[in-house]
This record gives sequence, C-alpha cells and structure tokens, in this order.
Amino acid sequence: MEGKEVFDDVAPRGDIVSCTSATVPVSGQSEEARMLTRERWEEIHRLRAGGQSVSAIARGLDLDRKTVRHCLRQPAWSPYRRQASASCLLDAHRPWLLERAPQVGYSARILYQELRARHGYGGGYDTVKNAVRPLRKEAALAALTQRRFETGPGEQGQVDWGQVKVRFGDAITTVHVFVMTLGYSRRCWVEGFENERLASLLAAHEHAFAHFGGRTAQLLYDRMRTVVLGSEAGRIRWNPTFEAFARHWGFEPRLCKPYRAQTKGKVESGVKYVKRNFVPGRSFHDLDDFNAQLLQWVQEVADVRVHGTTHQRPIERFAEEAAALVPTASQASFLQAMVRDRVVADDWLVSIDANRYSVPCRLIGKTVQVVRAGGLWQIRYRGELVAEHGVLAGRHQLSVQPEHGPGATARNARQRYGTASAPAPQTGLQDESVEVRDLSIYEQMLEAA
Repeated sequence: MEGKEVFDDVAPRGDIVSCTSATVPVSGQSEEARMLTRERWEEIHRLRAGGQSVSAIARGLDLDRKTVRHCLRQPAWSPYRRQASASCLLDAHRPWLLERAPQVGYSARILYQELRARHGYGGGYDTVKNAVRPLRKEAALAALTQRRFETGPGEQGQVDWGQVKVRFGDAITTVHVFVMTLGYSRRCWVEGFENERLASLLAAHEHAFAHFGGRTAQLLYDRMRTVVLGSEAGRIRWNPTFEAFARHWGFEPRLCKPYRAQTKGKVESGVKYVKRNFVPGRSFHDLDDFNAQLLQWVQEVADVRVHGTTHQRPIERFAEEAAALVPTASQASFLQAMVRDRVVADDWLVSIDANRYSVPCRLIGKTVQVVRAGGLWQIRYRGELVAEHGVLAGRHQLSVQPEHGPGATARNARQRYGTASAPAPQTGLQDESVEVRDLSIYEQMLEAA
C-alpha cells in the first residue's frame, strides 16, 4: 500500500483527502447530481439570455447572486472542484501514519492526539480523520479478500518472537519465545529464552535445524534489528553477523513487506497458539523446566493436532516436507566456529552465554578470544591458549580453575624460587601492574562467587 494511493483515495462528499497542490474533484457525487449541476448552469445562461437580471435569476432558482455571476462568467460548464492545500500538514507525517494506524486500530482520535503531543502536528482533527478513513476501508477490504500464501515442501519457513508471562516458582517472569514454522507442513520449533538478542536468535535457528533435520530454502522475518539494520538506496542493510550466519547455512533470508506483517501469518498463528494452548495453567521451576515442558507439548499436542488450514496433522504432512529440506546434520555449527571477543573482568572471569569462566588473573582488563571446540570453550590471548573449560549446561553458573587465581601465582613463585619474597617469573603474557597476592585472597574471592 503506497502512501500516494492511500491519500489520493476517494472520500465522502465534502471531505478533502489529497495532500497535493492539484485540484481534486469532490468525491461521492452521483452521476445524477453532476447532470443536475449542468442543467442548472444551462438554465442560468438561458434565463440571462432571456433578459432576466442576476437578482431575478438568483431569487427564482434559490441561489446566491455570487453563484449566478460565477456561472455566467464560465464559458463552458465544468464540475465543481475544491482546491486542496498547497502544503498539507500531514505530508511530513505520512510514513508514520501508515505504520502507526494499524497499531491503534485506525483510531483517528488516538492518532491525532499522538501527532499533536509527540510529532509537532499543527493541523486539525478532521484532516487526520479524513486521511485515516481510506486506510481503515482498505484494511477492512484486505481482511475480507486476503488469500493465504501457500508454499511448497521445503520452500519457506517463517520466524518470529513472542513474549509470555509465566510463573517460575513464586515469581512472575517474562519468557521470550522463539517460533520457527515450516510453511508447508506447519510443523514448528518453539523455544524459550531470557532475551531476543542475536546470540539467542542464532542458537534458536541451529536448534530448529537439528529438530527438523534440515532447513528450508528461505526464511521469512519481520524487520527485527538482529536481522536487518535498515536500507540504503533501496538496498537492505543486513546485520553483518546474521548475514554471515545465513551464508554459513545457505538459506535466503526474506523480509515481510513494510507495514504488512500479515504476510508472516503462519508463524504469528504459532505464537498465538503457544500463548493460548501451552501457557495457561502451567508453572515452572526455571527456564530449563519451561523448555522441557514446551518440547513435550510440541511433540504430544502441536505436532499431532489437526491444523485448521491444512486439515492435516503437521507431523503427517511433515513426512512429505522432510525430503525437501536441505540436510544440516553434517555441517559444523556457526556458533561453535564463531570467534567471540571478551574483556576479562576484575574477578578474572569472562562471560559466555550467561555463564562465567576463569582465565589467568594477569589478563584482567585484556581482550581475549573465545571459540567453542566440541564440548569445550577455548580461550586465547594473542593466539596463545590460556584457558580451556567444559561448556556449562544451563545459565548463571561458574567454572573456576584454581591455577588462574592470584594466590596460585604467589604459590608457584614460592615453590620455584624457595622464598615468599621471590619475584614471579615473567612471560610474554605477564602484566607487571598486577599485584601478587596471598592465596587467602583468592580463597575469599571463590567464597564470594
């Protein structure tokens, strides 16, 4: 729906819709009304030719004398036209209006209030109301005539996030739910996360690929910032990491048309289904319990119910789609291959996927590189392997190796040089500004952690 098409749409009689400087015919006039106007014009000229005065014609036809004079000055009849404003106050706000109107149910009153309060609009309410009316009509017509876009097996999947409030023990928590729905079979992968950041999005994709045993040729998204940064000269500016992820796995990312999120209706229906069918009446210990129950629900409920559009069970229809998916099992994980930079904190820990891992304390304040190798996190500084940890399951856990602490540095020096005051050996990684502390300080740090 282009802005010009919307604002040039017709409106009931007496409304001004166009925001251009051209003259716009008054809409809503019937052909009979137009013919009557022509007949009246011809009658005025006939009476004047018969010798009647302007005043007499006006009294006889119940018209204003100015109208009579105006008609007499016209060499030929033309329909009445109303001149639109040369600089409509809504012009500058048109893109915002197109996006915001569906979000507030096409309420002209709300849009007018927001324009006045937040966008410096100085026009009247009627102008906003007249501009919104064709948008509302078009939306209503689209709802009646919309045809669901169907895709073939393995052709397209759709991705979206939703948020649900659930109970973790005694606390109410917001869980961000990732949903990927296969366009043909309607089988879905659903997973809860603490946030919708890029790392969560990419991990969810890889979990979905593993669940389905492959991927579709295309994946459809709305304009989330983790996927697209904007556009320049008509070209999409993808998030660089996401673009590299798509290239790694070989799928084509597609975007919904602006202001047309309904083109992603399959996955949005999936989000609603989770909210209405899975969440009510349930409580969870934590996020891991949430995802365990969610997976069971997907397998026992979502996969086997008869879908309202296809009239088939998704798991049965998936049998046709599975062969059309591009296999992914043999391909290395993008997340494992991705090198991540981390700054070592004052407690000589680095944060990786909501868990913390120790590195040698001499690296406090330094930037290290983290990469996953199977079930291990390998941490390097200037190309040298300085720490290695097993990947922790869950979140908010701690992996500390005693030899990384400041107490270990002092102890090693005493053992090597036979004196508590002997200096520690220098290496290429040694930071001379790091104080050598007693082992008891390290033990206190572990207790505090």
